[in-house]
Amino acid sequence: MKKILSVVLGLSLASTAIAQDKDFDQYVKGLKAEAIEKGISAPIVDRAFAEVNYKPRAVKADRNQPEKRLTLDEYIPKAVPDWKVKQAKELYKKHYAELTRIGEEYGVQPRFIVALWGIESNFGRFTGNYSVVDALSTMAYDGRREEFFRKELMAALTILDQGHIEVEDMKGSWAGAMGQCQFMPSSFINFAADGNGDGKKDIWNTEADVFASAANYLSQSGWDDSYTWGRQVKLPNGFDMNLEGRVQGKEKTLTEWNTLGITRYDGRALPKLDNDIVAWLTAPDNANGRVYLVYNNYNVLMKWNRSYYFALAVSHLADRIMLD
Repeated sequence: MKKILSVVLGLSLASTAIAQDKDFDQYVKGLKAEAIEKGISAPIVDRAFAEVNYKPRAVKADRNQPEKRLTLDEYIPKAVPDWKVKQAKELYKKHYAELTRIGEEYGVQPRFIVALWGIESNFGRFTGNYSVVDALSTMAYDGRREEFFRKELMAALTILDQGHIEVEDMKGSWAGAMGQCQFMPSSFINFAADGNGDGKKDIWNTEADVFASAANYLSQSGWDDSYTWGRQVKLPNGFDMNLEGRVQGKEKTLTEWNTLGITRYDGRALPKLDNDIVAWLTAPDNANGRVYLVYNNYNVLMKWNRSYYFALAVSHLADRIMLD
């Protein structure tokens, strides 16, 4: 009986898979028609979809993202271990001339470029091995965020049409994030830059392009290299936590925060600057966890990735590059 049930179940699953494949093939026909309508060349569309496959692992990854919430005291040491700091400093020195040139061109401190590189892809080691066309077609077909992923797929096809990368080399994450700086295709269209002057924007293999693209993203998003990202601080006893929040209207100058009793993490007074910078108080883990005063550059990092884990990991790695 068990054997019969097993066979029936196997046939049922196989039938479901075949039906799904047929539905996906039909969906791809619609994607191809949309791409042609948007002006992407027919040969590129044919090549891009020639071996497109539905990737159930991508859907599984999207639906099974970890839910366990780490505190920052748990997360930061994992995200910015000493070995990563050591590698970051070595790569900072190795690429110093190129990083300096690009940093000056875009108005971004090189240590933040290296920190983004390190946190996003472990300095280019982990960039994802999915075909970007496969991943984005799958995620669009899945339907949970169809409009978003269809838009990203059209951007990916535009990148192929512009000749920046070959179809077989366009690899990325299950969500379609690409290259060593893990740009979504729309971010590539808006911010990718040619860092070595060869006419291509290769964020997969060309480090100068990776650095320039990251710097261009920050620059166009409002980065100010006159300042850093912020700092970890201490609150006085009985501090009014209604003042906490990274929203418009809750910003204050460092002088104002100093008057309210907030100090640097080591207890010293907040710095006095010629131009009194505006900062927001943020306590992601509540007042009993890590507390920060963050500047607008931190807000820019949050545009790159809306996770405060990410923004603080980049910020801490950038600080370690400078201070250690």
